[in-house]
Amino acid sequence: MVNSLPALYSMLGHHAFVSGGTAWQMIRWDRVMRSVKSLQNRIVKATQAGKWRKVNALQRILSRSYAAKLLAVRRVTENSGQRTAGIDGQRWNTPQAKFEAIAQLQNRAYRAKPVRRIYIPKPNGKKRPLGIPTMGDRAMQALHLLTLDPISETLADANSYGFRPYRCCADAIARCFDMLAKKDAPQWILEGDIKGCFDNISHQWMQENIPLSQKVLGQWLKAGYFEKQTFFPSEAGTPQGAIISPCLANMVLDGLQQVIDQASGVKYWGRQEPKRRINPHHVHLIRYADDFVVICSDRAILEQRIKPAIEAFLAQRGLELSEEKTCLTHINEGFDFLSQNIRKYKNKLLIKPSRKSIHRFLQKVKEIIKKHTASKTIDLLRELAPAIRGWAMYHRHVVSKATFSKVDHQIWQMLWRWPYRRHAHRKNLKWIKTRYFMRYKGRDWTFFANDEHGNLNTIFRASDIPIRRHVKIKGRANPYDASQEMYFEQRSDQLMQHKLVGKRMITFIYRRQQGLCPVCQQKITEQTGWNAHHLTPKYLGGQWSAENLVLLHPVCHVQVHQNPVVAAALASKAGVKCA
Repeated sequence: MVNSLPALYSMLGHHAFVSGGTAWQMIRWDRVMRSVKSLQNRIVKATQAGKWRKVNALQRILSRSYAAKLLAVRRVTENSGQRTAGIDGQRWNTPQAKFEAIAQLQNRAYRAKPVRRIYIPKPNGKKRPLGIPTMGDRAMQALHLLTLDPISETLADANSYGFRPYRCCADAIARCFDMLAKKDAPQWILEGDIKGCFDNISHQWMQENIPLSQKVLGQWLKAGYFEKQTFFPSEAGTPQGAIISPCLANMVLDGLQQVIDQASGVKYWGRQEPKRRINPHHVHLIRYADDFVVICSDRAILEQRIKPAIEAFLAQRGLELSEEKTCLTHINEGFDFLSQNIRKYKNKLLIKPSRKSIHRFLQKVKEIIKKHTASKTIDLLRELAPAIRGWAMYHRHVVSKATFSKVDHQIWQMLWRWPYRRHAHRKNLKWIKTRYFMRYKGRDWTFFANDEHGNLNTIFRASDIPIRRHVKIKGRANPYDASQEMYFEQRSDQLMQHKLVGKRMITFIYRRQQGLCPVCQQKITEQTGWNAHHLTPKYLGGQWSAENLVLLHPVCHVQVHQNPVVAAALASKAGVKCA
């Protein structure tokens, strides 16, 4: 079966890139990625050695390289916002347009355009401003992000988890458990939230401290925005929605751990890195983007030393703490962090889904059911399944089993009312029960429907998701450091195995391919995503079976369908006759 395709690109010639209208489908992405990763690894080594002149030189080389420009254009034309245009209305939909865009990625002639501002609702009822740059500005930001992210990862605080590769909310929650679960763990928590972080960062501070081309960075910061056909200049902040904004925000807040350590009297001992940390007050920072908690054994230290030090640190960057969201809490009272409630019950730490998270989720389910008042049952099931699964998968690392059962029961009550309202005046309860509910795998009253092919579909239950303890990523792990490549490969495999829980066939195919895409020979991860490709097309009778499926990156999947040479090589390697 398909494990690798070593002869795939040999058919395409010795050149990495080919001219012509179909050139985009002929690109050798494996070579492109290796070229970029090699330069990023050199940037990491130079940063670790403190050779900033060499770092700047390597950044210039990478930003001018053809491979980096290809990856930048690929990112902005194949992500979820590819169909959303900026103020110029341009969208790069064709291979020819993508290659023409590469020629425009020049630092000297670059002029950033204002972003298009829209507003999206927040859970608290307020609206969050979102800036939509033009495709050209997005590609330019993606290009320079390739040069900046290795530096950001090398200098980042060890316990910062937001908007960083291979890090997620589960890592931050696992760190909270590690620091608070012991009997002698610190008891006081400072819950911090930065007021309007993205909108208020000082432009002057960023231009003086961010290791990026000052001319290009200044273009983005001073571009302004259009709202209701009116131009507004931007005096501070970086727009939410820009590709490079999360990295810039992280670099602005990096160093907070050092400031807290100095304020609380933490000392370091030893000559080798990492040094031993002597922490008399058990002070720990856990940050996810602009939300953070500081744990300490002494309330007075938090109030009198740490909080003023944080405020001074933020003031230098044009930021301030949000008064309504920043507070001091004892662990026995509990606190909410990243939609989880963290609290000690009789000296035992339990982390559960927060009440707000449960309420928002059930409201979402209620809206989905209400939207399908007159729809087919199968359509309702298809929209409910990913919503329930996504919420349950997020909370599967904590004490959630009882919560999952309660949520399933409340969803069942909503689903019972749905057919009752449709048939209450014409059918009795027994008919409704027989028509919409069945006994399935030992469970009675299972909501079900048959699809257009006669296949049985049942309601997805949150309680079917197994509870698995998340293994936190190493604090100093750097995905751009070649010496840690093996660690990240093993971690990616483990995370993918957990991601594919309940999908036996996809798990089998993933293991058969050893986690590699057979087209580009790169790892398939949560970040890259994957598509299931039929070796024998469905219109020729190809079945949804393990023998007829391979997992491909989304971009490789498009390449297979648009490039007959790649499709033929993939099919011949698998022993399938082409149409």
